[in-house]
Amino acid sequence: MFMRPDNYLAQSLLLVVLAASGATVACSGNAASNAHAQGPAGMPVKVQEAHATAVNDATEYVATVKSRDSAVIMPQVEGQVTKIFIHSGEAVSAGAPLMEIDPLKQQATVNSQESSRAAQEASLSYAKQQYVRAQGLYSAGVVSRQDLDQAKSAQDAAQAQLDSLGAQVREQEVQLHYYRVVSPWAGIVGDVPVRVGDRVTSATQLTTVDKPGNLEVYVYVPIEHSSQLKMNLPVQVLDSDGKVLSDSRVSFISPQVDSTTQTVLVKARIANTNDALRQSQFIRARIVWGTHQNPEVPMLAVSRLAGQYFAFVAEPQNGGSYVARQKALKIGQTVGNDYEVQEGIKPGDKVIVSGTQFLLDGVPVIPQS
Repeated sequence: MFMRPDNYLAQSLLLVVLAASGATVACSGNAASNAHAQGPAGMPVKVQEAHATAVNDATEYVATVKSRDSAVIMPQVEGQVTKIFIHSGEAVSAGAPLMEIDPLKQQATVNSQESSRAAQEASLSYAKQQYVRAQGLYSAGVVSRQDLDQAKSAQDAAQAQLDSLGAQVREQEVQLHYYRVVSPWAGIVGDVPVRVGDRVTSATQLTTVDKPGNLEVYVYVPIEHSSQLKMNLPVQVLDSDGKVLSDSRVSFISPQVDSTTQTVLVKARIANTNDALRQSQFIRARIVWGTHQNPEVPMLAVSRLAGQYFAFVAEPQNGGSYVARQKALKIGQTVGNDYEVQEGIKPGDKVIVSGTQFLLDGVPVIPQS
């Protein structure tokens, strides 16, 4: 069959267009199939591997700092304060005068006793002369033996009286020294609540003198924990920010329970570095009962909902891919910027620490260290 050249050209062009359209459709079908096979791209997230670390089993208490060398100064005599030689916070040496209580009455007593002793010394001197004279007369046969014995007895009585008065003078002189109150050792003067002119008794607190550097922590542990107490348990003294100021160990456990508070007194000796602590100061003290191994996760990776803690973990899948899995956590202690995890995460898990607010359980992720 003979065809016209123009019809033959049109049919050829149509065949070319159809072939191109078929190729385009085939390529589009292959691309869609490949995309479906690859699945959606994962979300890049930063992860941190959970490592098991030693965590202290510890309990914090409110404790009191007390000086091991703190002297409460009280007078040993009654009277009116006439002089105060020191100020609060002043450093004093051993034996330095602190205060003076009016000594005039006591001084008068000492003077009277000394006068009596002087008079008795004169009486003793006369009795000795009488005894010597009696001895001479007795030798000459002028006086009897009885007269000699009486002279000897008078001399002995005068000597005994003089000894008694001498002891009384010394006693009153010692008593006179009590009217000047001195420091028992070198230290720092505390508060001075009395003033010149105040009348004080032996029960009046004049001030305190503390030796710096020697302190003890008094921790009152509830009786429920008394069975765990033992000597040399670690004790940590903390500041208001939780920073450890001093490490120590239990040095004393009271054998008795405080009937009012139902607590057991525990003491630990600490060094007062840089004078950071003060006598009678309230502080936080942590008793470490033991240690255990648990993983820790950053606080940034943990969220809380209705009292329950959660974190996302990059969980491996077949083919080397990862998905985000939400884990319910049981939180223990706070260690710096991390949480101790008691349940929910095990060592080696890849904990997601970024973009957690955009994650859902099962979403593909791409872990990045």
